[in-house]
Amino acid sequence: VTHHPRLPLVVFILGPEHPTADWQYGPNRRQGVVVDTTNPDISIRLDARDLTSPLTPGALRGGTHVHVWDAAGDWLAFTYNDALVEPGLRDIGVAIPGHRVEVKPDHPRNHDGTWFSALVTRTVPAPTPDSDEIKRANEEGWIGTEGYIRSDGSIQRRAIAFQGQVVSAEHGDMAEVFVVDLPGEFPAQIMNQAGLSSTGRVEPLPGVRQRRLTHTTDRRYPGIQGTRHWLRSSPDGSQIACLMKDDSGISQIFTVSPATGETKQLTHNDSDISSAFTWSPDGRWIAHGMAGNICLTDTQTGTTRPVSQSDAFGEIRKEACVFSPDGSRIAFVRSSGSPHESTNQICIIELKE
Repeated sequence: VTHHPRLPLVVFILGPEHPTADWQYGPNRRQGVVVDTTNPDISIRLDARDLTSPLTPGALRGGTHVHVWDAAGDWLAFTYNDALVEPGLRDIGVAIPGHRVEVKPDHPRNHDGTWFSALVTRTVPAPTPDSDEIKRANEEGWIGTEGYIRSDGSIQRRAIAFQGQVVSAEHGDMAEVFVVDLPGEFPAQIMNQAGLSSTGRVEPLPGVRQRRLTHTTDRRYPGIQGTRHWLRSSPDGSQIACLMKDDSGISQIFTVSPATGETKQLTHNDSDISSAFTWSPDGRWIAHGMAGNICLTDTQTGTTRPVSQSDAFGEIRKEACVFSPDGSRIAFVRSSGSPHESTNQICIIELKE
């Protein structure tokens, strides 16, 4: 569930209506649904689906999931799997409000959507080794609360950082940091464009720019390494945080500039970063798990300190460690109970000044 930063709206994933028949397609059949929490009995389909040609502009053919609002709550990013062609590939798309999409009812699974949806990444089934081609785009995050500053001093208002799976001739599949720069607004003429590639896959929208930021094949442990995590940027957009292993094989926080690709190691801990992470609203801290604790890392010095006791919460799950909007609390998930009857619990830590 993804909560709007300002309004009482949430987005969640709706599975297929007939699981026994459709669940084999997994994420390719899942759709985003918007609910106003002040009127929870009414749900609205977020993205439209069109499984027949020609493709309706603003509609998709597969499933969307892992929805993320931008800082203003204007656009949503999501990951996407096509339902018909090469469903194993994964892309990133955006959904834009105020542009209802109506789809012709010539397939039983076609339906309308309240937002205009489009892909913004380009993947290929077999990337050329040692090229910037990718076969998977995922674990994304919006850059900055208002974008980031380019090398020439201009502002890139909308951009998404993501993990792109490249192929190295020496190391095989590996994930690097990529960014896709988006137009500030999509002109009406672009919204009228939609089409399929020669392979039958949905084409990305024109006007987006996909770039590779990191090149780590010369490292002892190349690529993004460590527990599953989503790329997260500093509020000012100047740094993207990710996990990579140092030369000792320990998973550390690294930062990458979206403007230049300059990469720096932030932490130098003796234990792995053990969870996903988020920046504090003021950009001073990154919250994450490590050695059984919830910890804060100072983004200016790289120093890490625990803010919990390792035996106080049980096993800390790796999926989330999230600052509250005012920076005064951290939410995370722990497992409790016996190994055979374990349940997940949401926990809150109040931070002391």
